[in-house]
Amino acid sequence: MPLKPTVRAGRSTKVATIADVARLAGVSPMTVSRVINGEQNVRPGTREKVQAAVAELNYLPNQAARHLAGSEPIRIGMLYIDPTAGYLNEFLIGLLNKATLRHVQLVVQRCEAAREGEEKPVAEMIANGIDGLILPPPFCDSQPLLKLVAETDTPAVVVSAGQPPQEVCAVGIDDYQAAYEMTRHLLNLGHHRLGFIIGDPYQSSSARRLAGFHAAMADAGLNIEEEEVVAQGMFTYRSGLDAAESLLSQERRPTAIFASNDDMAAATVAIAHRMGLDVPSDLTVVGFDDAPLATTIWPELTTVRQPIMEMAGAAVDLLVRHIKARRTGEPLPCEHELKDFELVRRQSDAAPRLRPPLRLGSGA
Repeated sequence: MPLKPTVRAGRSTKVATIADVARLAGVSPMTVSRVINGEQNVRPGTREKVQAAVAELNYLPNQAARHLAGSEPIRIGMLYIDPTAGYLNEFLIGLLNKATLRHVQLVVQRCEAAREGEEKPVAEMIANGIDGLILPPPFCDSQPLLKLVAETDTPAVVVSAGQPPQEVCAVGIDDYQAAYEMTRHLLNLGHHRLGFIIGDPYQSSSARRLAGFHAAMADAGLNIEEEEVVAQGMFTYRSGLDAAESLLSQERRPTAIFASNDDMAAATVAIAHRMGLDVPSDLTVVGFDDAPLATTIWPELTTVRQPIMEMAGAAVDLLVRHIKARRTGEPLPCEHELKDFELVRRQSDAAPRLRPPLRLGSGA
């Protein structure tokens, strides 16, 4: 009769890490490091919790153990809401490519509804020992999430926030300048009656792009109230359909429409075709992002190219650097990285066929 293997209670082959101690004590790994190194800037109650966790886990803070802690896997969490969005597809590819190169473990979780209970999945990630967070749109502008990150002292990088807070690391482009240059491009083609589709009002990049559009119109000496038509969108294809229909139903419709992302620009092209308008002969349409959708519709979209995959990779690099610095007890100050954008011309823009008359005065 074969003997059953003997199970010895109270023994574990797993070597406790500084992250394990931090989880048990309910503090950050940096705080554990401060206690172990005898630093004085730790409250007595917190110090006692850490020391109790060290004893319970038999954590040995010797040089060999510290070396192991420095090389243990890094786990990064990311929240997403719309798996069909062109921006997200590009972002995930960039994230996965860089995570593979940096030997980073990714924990990707969907949040069903932004702004409603979005803190819960992030709180669970943090409780389960995530080392850091990457927050793409729309979560990059979530005040509840940013507050949670600050309260738990969790390293985080926000991506594509129009106005990122100084308290967290950030990667993005200059949304204002990008929108300004695209608007100038349309004006240089000869368009004066311009339509603009705003993105999600809860995302700061929407306001920055609208501000760039307004500034370019004003700098061209145009009467903004008379020569621009604005409609609200939500960065989704469906919202773009409604916004485009509203703009193109105007008695004096725009000759060019600038949508705040490619999903809404593609929807604008669809509405134009449905109304019997030729793009770009009757209507110029331009977008923002240069997502894959921009080259899968006809005509292909002129757009602002965000280096989305590069931004995702930069977010991983930035977060890993800060996590490793914290593990050594020497945290780095927050960094904001601006990447270059590019105006990409394709087949969806042209000079207006019939230029609308400029209004020189109230009697014109």
